Amino acid sequence: MATKVYIDGRVYPPEEATVSVFDRGFLYGDSVYEVTRTVRGRPLELGAHLARLERSAEAIALVLPPRAEIVRAIDETLAAAANAESYLRIMVTRGAGPINLDPAAADRPRLIVLVKAMELPPTKAYSDGVAVCIVGVQRNLRRAVDPRVKSGNYLNNLLALAEAKQSGAYEALMCDFQGRLAEGSTSNYFFVRDGAVLTPPLDVGILEGITRHRIMDLAHKAGLPVHEMELWPRDVKSFSEAFLTSSVRGIVPVVTIDATPVGAGVPGPVTTRVMAAYAAFLEAS
Repeated sequence: MATKVYIDGRVYPPEEATVSVFDRGFLYGDSVYEVTRTVRGRPLELGAHLARLERSAEAIALVLPPRAEIVRAIDETLAAAANAESYLRIMVTRGAGPINLDPAAADRPRLIVLVKAMELPPTKAYSDGVAVCIVGVQRNLRRAVDPRVKSGNYLNNLLALAEAKQSGAYEALMCDFQGRLAEGSTSNYFFVRDGAVLTPPLDVGILEGITRHRIMDLAHKAGLPVHEMELWPRDVKSFSEAFLTSSVRGIVPVVTIDATPVGAGVPGPVTTRVMAAYAAFLEAS
């Protein structure tokens, strides 16, 4: 198992992978990124992830390298790492320059690809489920750092997860400024009520998750009602099941929210059905 890092045209071992302390990604979080995993050695949903990377870059007026160059860098780094399955992180910073907030002060965008051996949550997380808690840290306002932009400016999420961990939870569940349920620090959320699969709408201010979109499509094809709707902390008591999603972890059942069992407090039949559909999707990918 190996970790390899591509930086501007060259693949390095991790101990040699460095960027300037004047890089704006380091100084200001002035960067965009994507994370996915491989399935049978190939990046999962790569086209969708690169399209979102392009949307994020456009939103902050960051010019990306050509997509073909990014794909070539990914292929080179995966080949150098030669893992059975890998975690893949694609980053583009605005570049380095003087200590100056003006984006025009940057020299040129810097492409970084990080590959390491794939590590999933413990099997017990999938079989028994996890605990989450609603945290006081609010999701960013869309008029501030828009949650739809997957940027290196990640302090909001970091603080949310830290609060959840202090409560003994696996993941945070953040609300927006109005108090509506939004998303986790690194995940989207789904809830089940009366047999229907519910998830917060994008206009609450959440990242348009690649796996979120896939799960909605798979659930619909499985004959399950799927609704994007505003949800509030008071709705938690009405949920019979819950699960979170992300590109690396896939689907993880949620069995308690704020130490209160969700439904029977075990992964439920709808969650199990969606997990099976997603496993079949991975097998066919």
